[in-house]
Formats: sequence, C-alpha cells, structure tokens
Amino acid sequence: AAATALGLLPLGKTQSPASLLDIAARKVAEKWPFQRVEERFERVPEPVQRRIVYWSFPRSEREICMYSSFNTGSE
Repeated sequence: AAATALGLLPLGKTQSPASLLDIAARKVAEKWPFQRVEERFERVPEPVQRRIVYWSFPRSEREICMYSSFNTGSE
C-alpha cells in the first residue's frame, strides 16, 4: 500500500507474497500424486487438501491439452 501511495507501483498492480500453505502445497503437488498423500498421512487438514488438489492440476493451456488428450497411439 505504501509503495502504491508513493507512486512506485501502478494502482491495482500490487503483489502479495505467497502463503506458506500455498508454497508447501505446491511443492507437495509437484512431487506426489494426491492419492499418495492421502495414503501416506493419517490426517491431512481440509484446507491443506484443497490447496494440494488445486496445485495438482496443470496451469498452462498446453499442459491441459497434453493431459486431456485421449490419443492412445493406435489409429
């Protein structure tokens, strides 16, 4: 807010740091499928589960197309 007030950042273009929950969930999602997390840990709090699931899905259009392709190689 102070940087915006000083004119250092355009109005509405401020960035806030990622939360520790988001950083940790992203790292877990990069390494393990969600099913492994559920099997490995007895109790995973629901907010943590939601963030891991969120980060488990691909972000770019290219990755979404690649993972949603049903091409089995046989014609």
